[in-house]
Amino acid sequence: MFVAFVMDTLKVRARESKNLAFYSTPDVFLLSTEDDVTKRPAYFDKYKTIAFERFDDGVLVVRLHSDNGPVMYSADHHTEWAPAFTDIGMDRDNRVIVLTATGDVFMNEHSSWDHPLGRPREFDFSAWGEKLMFRRLLEIEMPVICAVNGPATIHAELAVLGDIVIASEKAHFADEGHFAVGEVIGDGVQIVFQELLGVTRGNYFLLTGQRIDAYEAQRLGFVNEVLPHDELMPRAMELAHQMATYSELTLRYTRLCLVDRWKHLIVDKIGVGYGMAFEGLAHIDRGWIKWNGSHIGNPDFDQLRPLTARPQQPRPE
Repeated sequence: MFVAFVMDTLKVRARESKNLAFYSTPDVFLLSTEDDVTKRPAYFDKYKTIAFERFDDGVLVVRLHSDNGPVMYSADHHTEWAPAFTDIGMDRDNRVIVLTATGDVFMNEHSSWDHPLGRPREFDFSAWGEKLMFRRLLEIEMPVICAVNGPATIHAELAVLGDIVIASEKAHFADEGHFAVGEVIGDGVQIVFQELLGVTRGNYFLLTGQRIDAYEAQRLGFVNEVLPHDELMPRAMELAHQMATYSELTLRYTRLCLVDRWKHLIVDKIGVGYGMAFEGLAHIDRGWIKWNGSHIGNPDFDQLRPLTARPQQPRPE
């Protein structure tokens, strides 16, 4: 019965992913023995933009990078997240996940975007990957600790979707990839930050490109701890190894309980799918996007006057 269930699940996932090579059958999907924990899964060497390190107690460090340096966000990153989260979630040797990035940057710069986006079916490729990224991340049945090692201004939602979020004092948070550069705020970042900040504060954050530093993020409640930069990963590992002392089912079922609200938010009402569709329609209508250079010399882009957030004024005495 179990094998039949697994094979049925893999067939469904194969149908979902037939147009993208990376969205393939996970490398690990069956219950494993203790001896398997020390083996290096094939998916550890599968991805260009993600590095993995696993400890004997099942703590898995997932590190985002570009050529083993700080992330320069590209189509490669976007393409790899969903299949990587699938592989992580299907490997039952993983017990606790630490998600971080490289150097002193989480994600705050773009490189070029080389996937075409001019037709609906081309934009749908990216929209599909975005929907799967959220789903596969939230389907990971192990606690996730986000260790935010620096500025998170592109896909900042990834930095704050952990069950525990800790940040370097060098970190700050913003959304510099959407409204600030003429894009619809529709890829899921709006769902996450409206939930974390409240609708009014979240909208202002997204529309103005407001930067929230790590200490203010802690005060607002979406970062749990702020640490000196050199202490970030030791603290993340301390928490992860402590968690790993709990039984497997306690960890897995606690995670399921904690992410239930996020799952409802991501798929209910407008969700990520419709939001990405709106983003795609607006992009196709105007005919340019900053990340591939098509905005250069475009009068529609040149006349933009992005909003700026006003620094909070101290309360009058």
